[in-house]
Amino acid sequence: MKKLQVLMVDDDWKLRNLLRIYLSKEGFNTVEAADGNEAMLKIKNHSFDLVILDVMMPNMDGWEVCQSIRKTQSVPILMLTALGETKEKVQGLELGADDYLTKPFDPEELIARVHALIRRASSTSTEKTNNDVLNFPALTIDRDGRQVFVHDQSVDLTHKEFDLFATLAKNKGRVLSREQLIEQIWGYDFEGDARVVDIHVKNIREKLKRSGLVYNPIQTSWGVGYKFEAEVGKS
Repeated sequence: MKKLQVLMVDDDWKLRNLLRIYLSKEGFNTVEAADGNEAMLKIKNHSFDLVILDVMMPNMDGWEVCQSIRKTQSVPILMLTALGETKEKVQGLELGADDYLTKPFDPEELIARVHALIRRASSTSTEKTNNDVLNFPALTIDRDGRQVFVHDQSVDLTHKEFDLFATLAKNKGRVLSREQLIEQIWGYDFEGDARVVDIHVKNIREKLKRSGLVYNPIQTSWGVGYKFEAEVGKS
């Protein structure tokens, strides 16, 4: 069986060495990058099953690397951060990171999160559907191509924004709680702030409005969560 490929991006060689030891014991093949520029070069030339990405790096920080990766790939990204602030973690998730781990971390927790992210990515890639393109008034969601169009013009959504929007659209008319959305999109083992859903919804609404959509397809169900309603006149 082919070993899963993990790219480790950190300017601290000692931490990279520890990650290599932990992951090698679990049967992963590891590739190292000492900074963001080296990471982007390796991502351009190789295929990875997971990227472990440190936030604080010189020249090109982890947030910039994450944003660049998400322009072309949906590979799972686990961010490592010494910052415990919720707003810092939310920033990474908004840019497309799949999970985060605060340093210092327990090796067992690292491995558990790595396995969970890879399982989730594998499940998503093998999920089949007979309705990959969802059409609504002035709005098209191409689930297979991961694109959203308003009046036939592409709307630039982040990785997680698209996942959230497509999940709501697929469940049109059904109220989904924040907890349900987090479990479906970030995974059951997500330990962040549930407000991350609200932030993503706000961003999606603003982007759709700027693109010329005259109605608001994401309706708030106060005290519960959100639902998708494609009705002109909704705001």
